[in-house]
Amino acid sequence: MAKFERIYTAGEAETRTPEQQLIDAITYEGLPAPPGATLAGKVHRFGTDRTCWYVGYGDGRPAGHFGCWRRQVDVAWRSEGGPVLSAAEEIEHARRVTVLRQERDAELAQSRERAAGVCVTIWDSLPPAPSEHPYLKRKGIQPHSARLTPDGRLALPLWDAEGKLSTLQYIDDDGGKRYHPGGATGGRLGIIGEITPGVIYLAEGFATAATIHQVTSRPCIVAYSASNLVPVAGLLVALYGPRVVVVADNDKGQVGQRAAEQASAKHGVRVVMPPSLGDANDYVAAGNDLAALLGDRAAQWLVHADAFSEQPPAIEWLVRGWAQANALIMVHGPSGSGKTFVVLDWCLRMAGGVDVWQGCKVTPGPVVYLAGEGHHGLRGRIKAWKIKHGKDKLDMHLSRSGCDLNTLAGYRHAHDAIAALEKAPAAVVVDTLHRFLLGDENSAQDAKGMLDSCAKLSAAFGCAVILVHHTGVSDEAQHRARGSSAWRGALDIEISVTSKDGVIKIEQRKAKDSELNPPIHACLERVTIPNWLDDLKQPVVSAVLAAHDGPPVREKESPGAKHRKAWENAWWASKAELLDGAPYLTRSALSHYLETTAGWSPANLRQHLKPSAEPGRFLRDLLDCGYLAIAGAGWKVIDPAHASRLNLARTADVGEGTP
Repeated sequence: MAKFERIYTAGEAETRTPEQQLIDAITYEGLPAPPGATLAGKVHRFGTDRTCWYVGYGDGRPAGHFGCWRRQVDVAWRSEGGPVLSAAEEIEHARRVTVLRQERDAELAQSRERAAGVCVTIWDSLPPAPSEHPYLKRKGIQPHSARLTPDGRLALPLWDAEGKLSTLQYIDDDGGKRYHPGGATGGRLGIIGEITPGVIYLAEGFATAATIHQVTSRPCIVAYSASNLVPVAGLLVALYGPRVVVVADNDKGQVGQRAAEQASAKHGVRVVMPPSLGDANDYVAAGNDLAALLGDRAAQWLVHADAFSEQPPAIEWLVRGWAQANALIMVHGPSGSGKTFVVLDWCLRMAGGVDVWQGCKVTPGPVVYLAGEGHHGLRGRIKAWKIKHGKDKLDMHLSRSGCDLNTLAGYRHAHDAIAALEKAPAAVVVDTLHRFLLGDENSAQDAKGMLDSCAKLSAAFGCAVILVHHTGVSDEAQHRARGSSAWRGALDIEISVTSKDGVIKIEQRKAKDSELNPPIHACLERVTIPNWLDDLKQPVVSAVLAAHDGPPVREKESPGAKHRKAWENAWWASKAELLDGAPYLTRSALSHYLETTAGWSPANLRQHLKPSAEPGRFLRDLLDCGYLAIAGAGWKVIDPAHASRLNLARTADVGEGTP
């Protein structure tokens, strides 16, 4: 408790009544002036939130106390001038001050208890706050522990050291903050995240603490005010030891810095503060690396095996099994393979509320499509998709051009444009990668710069980033991304798209957190766009992705069928002789064909052309299945169906070679 002392100028005290002097003392401490002062020995509340108070008595030498429960101000006051008190009167004055303090403390305790009861009832009745709340969206944070009041404000809990709810803080859409009247705030705190072994962060405000938790995945305590940093830091150190880091606000008046330094001096905690004006949330919003500022020490970098082996949360999917939420995904393929059609179909289903893709569940959500090329064709593809699926509205935005996303200017350009949207995207598509990359895609350093930008976008908006990329030109490079191997190493999911004979094959090459899905096939379906005409006044036709059963599955050819085909090829090559009306081939003709055309060795021929050879050999298989029979110096076809087919083909004069 501080003591107020003020030296009035000569004669000034005599011109100011004790009541006026009390008001002078209150305003001198930076508190609002009460509407008046009464020295009647009772506690009086004042201020817009009624958290300021005073008590005074007027007999003898007027004196009393005043302060603010919210700001933790408590000041003893005594008037200037007036009669000089005797020793007995001083003792009586001290006794009365003690009685008044006890009465004030009792009333304050009752007030706080009543407020806590009301707050518990309110808190239990409130639903969780939605992530779309304007304040949360503007700050780029999740609701965490926040709840929503009926009038649309956020409600945040303040807990005491025993885990009991003391009061609530309310935050308006525009960021205005107020406490529930009468509740205790000193030494009270909020908690974001679960307290586990390792560093614990302490911040002033909710948005700052939420940002720190989202960047580090570590628990962050909310002090709710700079004046509360010191008592809360002491409480945390007493409970968890010297692993507390205070993240101070860099405000113009340096209030946050001074409070953090006091906490450090008194309790030995480490202090971190953004180098520029603002708090940690402002620092991240400006595109800075908060994790680097905080310092990834061992307590952050190392995780205990017991905590690491706990069951992780279920994977969140945008397209179940194919596109994971908050992940880095690459879809690559040769030019013209249909890779953009695949990604576009995902995005349009998300943005249009179509909840299934190829039998896989789709989670609706906003999409930002950064298109670096092909805007004319892309316009037609989106229109065709809307016609095909009967959708008029899409929750999707597209860029008008590309930018160098791996540069600071390019990243800021994309970040600021996305941040200005009403809703944060669930996915950001970069199509194609080389249109947004300054440098060489074969360079590991340039690739890292691009990957870092993608990671920053994902962290800033809590979204997946989908890269569309090309493959190399050689046959062996058709199933891997073109350029540096760093691309594949950083991906959560890698998908290749290839096309043959009009059938598109979509195949997972990497899935870090799940099993690989079997390939899916698709095709392009033509869609005529009504009222769209080209330069020749012909209807404009585009295409949309459609499901396909895939190419026909060819049965594996049996050894007997292979041997029969070889025998027939040799028969045609030897002028298609007949014996007793049946296709006939001599041993020498067959041996000549197999040796000169098929490349068989003499030793191989001897093994395969012995009637007594083991099963699986050429002649043994054809004899056993009833296709051939020994005749003269060779063999003739005795299977009626095959003999008739060959005779018909011979009669039609197909000519030499296989019909």
